[in-house]
This record gives sequence, structure tokens and C-alpha cells, in this order.
Amino acid sequence: MQGTFTLGNFAVGFVLAYVVLRLMRPLIGEAGYDRRLGHRVALVGFFVKELVVSNIRVAAEVLTPGYSMQAGILAVPLSVRSDAGITLFANLISLTPGTLSLDVSDDREYLYIHSMYIDQGEEEDVMHLKRTLERRVILALGEEATEAPVPSEASAS
Repeated sequence: MQGTFTLGNFAVGFVLAYVVLRLMRPLIGEAGYDRRLGHRVALVGFFVKELVVSNIRVAAEVLTPGYSMQAGILAVPLSVRSDAGITLFANLISLTPGTLSLDVSDDREYLYIHSMYIDQGEEEDVMHLKRTLERRVILALGEEATEAPVPSEASAS
């Protein structure tokens, strides 16, 4: 609006664009933008929280004597199917300290992950990844999962 790029101008432009999209809904039809926006914000918030917790955990591992980690490789069955979804899921895992995406199986059924911490056992850690990060990626991208959705953390407890 003012010809300069600042965070404030970006935020105002984002809000104005959102309002215009909402006002044009009767003309252009229903879009999934509204639903996905909330899921995308939730994904970013969840990832930032996981990033902070993982950084603290890995820093504590490095700074304290002894060896308390139990590393391993997990095979996570993929419910997300699109290239964008698999790439986002794998990159978010690799960006989190203590985890690294190694490979996607040729049939795109599994993502292999190296984790510094196998806390609850392999199966429980895989289900935790599916309930938290993968579910949020699927919702943020507006994808259909290839299998029944994994129960949320609240219903699993």
C-alpha cells in the first residue's frame, strides 16, 4: 500500500487479500482456503514448538556427560500421497534436530527416518509421528489420506 516492504505492510496486505477472497465467495464458489488456513497456522505452530523442544533436548544431550539416547531407524507408513505432501513431511522431519529423513520407499508406502531417540518403542514413535505431524500436513494441504485417519492424541489418551 505504501510502496515499501515491511512486516506491517505484508500483514495488512494479507488481511486485505483474505477479506477480498471472503467477499468474492458468492462469485467464485466455495474454496477450501478458509479451512486450510487454520490448519496451516496450526502446522506452523506445532512445528515451531517441536523445533524448540528438540533443540533443547539435543543441546542437553551434547552438554551433559553420558549417553542417554537410543537411536534407530523408523519405517513410517505414509498416508500422505502427493509429492508436495511427502516432501513437506520429510523436510519438516529433517529440519527437527535429532531426526533425519533418509529415504522414501520405491512404492511410496514408507518414509524411513533416523531418530536419535526411540522413546516409547518403534511402533509407538511411528504412531506419534502419524498422529501429530503427518496428520497436520494432510490437513494443511487439504489432501485425502489413503487410509483411515489415525486417532488424534486426545482420543488416544
